[in-house]
Amino acid sequence: MVQYRMDSTNPERPDGSENRPNVLVVDDEREVADAYALRLKGLSDTETVYDGESALAHVEENPVDILLLDRHMPGPSGDEVLEVLTDRGFGGRIIMVTAIDPGFDVLDMPFDDYLCKPLEREDIRAAVDQQRLVLGYETLGDYFAAESTRAILRSELPADRRDSHSEYQAIERRTERLKRRATRLLDDPERLFEVFDGIDREGR
Repeated sequence: MVQYRMDSTNPERPDGSENRPNVLVVDDEREVADAYALRLKGLSDTETVYDGESALAHVEENPVDILLLDRHMPGPSGDEVLEVLTDRGFGGRIIMVTAIDPGFDVLDMPFDDYLCKPLEREDIRAAVDQQRLVLGYETLGDYFAAESTRAILRSELPADRRDSHSEYQAIERRTERLKRRATRLLDDPERLFEVFDGIDREGR
């Protein structure tokens, strides 16, 4: 699989955050894919692949928050990649980036945004940053739900019972994973974590 990886020492996002979303650009036109990656410099940690099979393999092996996916590619097409990722339960956001004029077929396609080529630099950056925020708050909501369950069990059950319970251990790992992702995606999550932690859930 051929990849183009942006330098991790790129400038920070304009909001000053050191954390960035992981973006994968998928387009069979290498010049286009690499150009989009350059346009996202400083906003995201971006990699590119140039066919659908490589895209599916990359998502299987690496964390991807936002996928920029070209529709018109030789087998599998972007539409087919989208279908496979949906069946796999892909947990990121998908932006279709394509020269294909949309028709009524898009009504049944589970993408999160649709951009028509050619794209201006600020448009692609704005679309990615918007999906970053959407995913960040979705992740935060999932974290709050999981963490409230974990917190009440932690307060009510002794450590030896928690340590030997596989489902409790699973929810601990899930809350840690969700918190890391929300922290990476959102601009000021610590304040929200503090408010959540300040709520008394055990009663008086």
